[in-house]
Amino acid sequence: MEKKDLQFETKAIHGGYQPQEHQGSLVPPLYQTSTYTFANSQQGERRFAGEEEGFIYSRLGNPTVKILEDRIAELEKGEAGLAFASGMAAVSAVLVALTKAGDHILCSQGVYGCTFGLLNLLKDKYAIDHKFSLMNTRESLEQEIRENTACIYIETPINPTMKLVDLELVAAVAKERGIPVIVDNTFCSPYLQTPITHGCDIVIHSATKYICGHGDVIAGLVIGKKDFIQKVSRTTQKDIGGIISPFDAWLLLRGLKTLPVRMDRHCENASRLVEFLSGHPKVESIYFPGGSDYPDDAQIMNKQMKKPGGLISFTLKGTKETAQFFMNQLKLVKIAVSLGDAETLIQHPATMTHAVVPAEDRKKMGIDDTLLRLSVGLEAWEDIKEDLEQALEKV
Repeated sequence: MEKKDLQFETKAIHGGYQPQEHQGSLVPPLYQTSTYTFANSQQGERRFAGEEEGFIYSRLGNPTVKILEDRIAELEKGEAGLAFASGMAAVSAVLVALTKAGDHILCSQGVYGCTFGLLNLLKDKYAIDHKFSLMNTRESLEQEIRENTACIYIETPINPTMKLVDLELVAAVAKERGIPVIVDNTFCSPYLQTPITHGCDIVIHSATKYICGHGDVIAGLVIGKKDFIQKVSRTTQKDIGGIISPFDAWLLLRGLKTLPVRMDRHCENASRLVEFLSGHPKVESIYFPGGSDYPDDAQIMNKQMKKPGGLISFTLKGTKETAQFFMNQLKLVKIAVSLGDAETLIQHPATMTHAVVPAEDRKKMGIDDTLLRLSVGLEAWEDIKEDLEQALEKV
């Protein structure tokens, strides 16, 4: 059976790895080395010249990391992958590779707080401007794209409002103008969404989240065309140096093996909790892909996502202090940023992940002071519900 015939669950376990190429080891070996020896000086010359494949130095490539990169590329249906030390290292490398002074980046209406900070850094230091867009109609996209627009950057679902962006719509408009489309696919993982199959060019992950799944790795991934990945590898990554350690890559390979099983449980638990929260009198609004608060998103979700995902954002009736008091009453659910772990986590975006975003901009993004983001874990959903319920009763 060829790789193209294999299902996602099988590729997550076997993709990018041939045991016979590594002494028959069932588990991908951990190549914990900084450098590699050459058979002779001529071989070293050929490898540095790019005339011969092979490893030189672990900032430029590592066998364990390469297995991870090949596997994630296969899962995302891209040509090649590249691993980084963090999600923001991946975002930074891609945006630096695609832009120059005086360019413009068109962004979805809302991005992760550190991405927002990076965009402002690029603007202040290098005159690379950006604009936030709803991206909900062809007409608005065509009006907002400028002559100097170098790329389009999308989060979908958007962090933390869970609003969806129609990838096929954006990709179609961008393709007419030769503009690359970047998608932060962290909230979905390749199990729920593969942006490249919807016409997008580059996919980014904070692999810290669902790809890892166990809260013990900080890492980032980029997937795209082979020539683009090689360009980033040989320039921005090599020279700025945001590389992943072999051990972290090894842990991510382990995490990927259970990604489909974990995502099914995350999604099942989240759907049950949305049902509970929807009927609670102290909950003002719920933001969940396909939910009633974003009626137009149901059609988009059915087109590009396998399931709604494992993240829920919701607002409570009251004030910021109400939201913080509620969080403080939780016992099983942990107050922590990040997402995709086995543990259920809750955070307050306005004062945590998006605190760097000015209040006026947060309001435009839909981040209210009573908005909470719940990363639903793998516990029994009944136990998560009981904890949320007892905390709500005290509000």
